[in-house]
Amino acid sequence: MAPRTQPTERQRRIGAELRKLRLAAGLSGDQAAALIDADRQRVSHIESGRVDVPRNGLYNLLRSYGCAEGPLFEALMAMANNRGKGWWDEYRDVMRRPALDLAELESRASRIRNHELLVVPGMLQTADYARAVCETFDGPDADIDRYVQFRMGRQRILEQRPGTPYHAVIQEGALRTRVGSPEIMRRQLRRLIEIARLPHVTLQVFPFEAGPYSGVSRSFSIYSGPTPALDTVRLEQPVASVVLHDEEQTSKYAKLFAKLSELALPPVDPEAKPESHEGRDSLTFIQHLMYAS
Repeated sequence: MAPRTQPTERQRRIGAELRKLRLAAGLSGDQAAALIDADRQRVSHIESGRVDVPRNGLYNLLRSYGCAEGPLFEALMAMANNRGKGWWDEYRDVMRRPALDLAELESRASRIRNHELLVVPGMLQTADYARAVCETFDGPDADIDRYVQFRMGRQRILEQRPGTPYHAVIQEGALRTRVGSPEIMRRQLRRLIEIARLPHVTLQVFPFEAGPYSGVSRSFSIYSGPTPALDTVRLEQPVASVVLHDEEQTSKYAKLFAKLSELALPPVDPEAKPESHEGRDSLTFIQHLMYAS
């Protein structure tokens, strides 16, 4: 089988982890090739995600690289067995590879932490709000319905039972920026309160008054894997997103998110009675914006 030209993020991640383990074990590409009865070029293709490694071959590589059976070993074996098929496949005609990779990454995550700077996170958007956002994209108007359907499809990981634990820290500016009509904004703010009722969703607002902080200058998401070694950070950029795998970098972003959460207003608690709000929290903040819009 010819090497694929556009490996998925999952395929690239498996290859990157194998390369990291091989180098840590002090083995050359030729030595790795001998372990799976292949040539050095095939090992290179495997490490770039361009070809798959058979289950037996992967098992031999992991054992030979000194990866003991445990969370990382089992997770890599599971990732290799998972062919990446999912609901997102039906959108290949309109969505680019990074968007499809994002949906697959979200579906695999054991926990998602999201800091959003400019707009309400896609995972929390109403269909009308999502449509207003998608109308700003370059592309055929006929595709907008499909874009919106895709974005709504991503939300199923929150709606299923049990849902994926999700924690969002949203900058005040994202909630004040009008997207669509005032009524669309009111419904979107109401949606934030409603979805925060889910036991696995934590929602916080980072107000202007909290002051400047290094983390507020960029939107990012952290997708937890079955082991910290497989955590992924996705940085939003104007042209293309950047994906980080290095454990030291993902750890830094985890600490950054923890600090943002500490500085943000207390989480939305829709079940709390009005008299229990001794100070401003995320719920009262969103309610104020909803009634003022």
